[in-house]
Amino acid sequence: MVAIPAIDIIDGRCVRLTEGSFDSVKVYGGHPAATAKSFAQDGAERLHVVDLDAARGKGDNRPGIATIREAFSGVLEVGGGVRTSDDVQQLLDLGADRIVVGTALATKPKEVEHWISLYGGVFIAGIDARDGMVKISGWQQSSEIEAADLAVQSRDMGMVEIIYTNIARDGTMKGPDIDYAASLADISGIPVILSGGVGSMSDLEQLAMKPSSGISGIIFGMALYEGRINLPKAISILGGGI
Repeated sequence: MVAIPAIDIIDGRCVRLTEGSFDSVKVYGGHPAATAKSFAQDGAERLHVVDLDAARGKGDNRPGIATIREAFSGVLEVGGGVRTSDDVQQLLDLGADRIVVGTALATKPKEVEHWISLYGGVFIAGIDARDGMVKISGWQQSSEIEAADLAVQSRDMGMVEIIYTNIARDGTMKGPDIDYAASLADISGIPVILSGGVGSMSDLEQLAMKPSSGISGIIFGMALYEGRINLPKAISILGGGI
């Protein structure tokens, strides 16, 4: 199991949202690259980066992602606005090790299958859901796709990992949705990284007590920035590997 700190970017700044609402943006000090360097110094070996501007179709932060890559030598996974093969290639050229695909996975799976045939196992299925239903376009639009169905589809397409985010818990620090994440791992047969809701070290300890749940890691942001999570201790509880 792996502890994965998160950096979300809007206008070149580190931010966090609550329940995916762009009306709730909270900016945290420091350039994203400086934040990434700090996480690396604390022992993080994997970093989750989301370009929120690209996710909602309002520009991108690729220069910032390039500087994050320079500052962080571990595994770098990047998501947000990945909708074309050009997007994929550009992120790989910037140094992304893994690419999180969400909206494209839900709306044009055949194209994503083609990307997999071209680039291999660099893709992670990003399943963002509220009440079990997938949300797309930076969580701003609803779909008629159930998260469980998309998890199975992701496996059949050749995805080797899923990141599941419970939007209703994201940024709330009210506790992660461990049970549903475990159910997605069970139904799909592939590892699931859980995101959204982490609020304390006890949340991580609870997850560590379920090594056979199929959950391979957990992403946290708000609790880390608010000082509720100590990153070195989180890594000691869960691990920092890839």
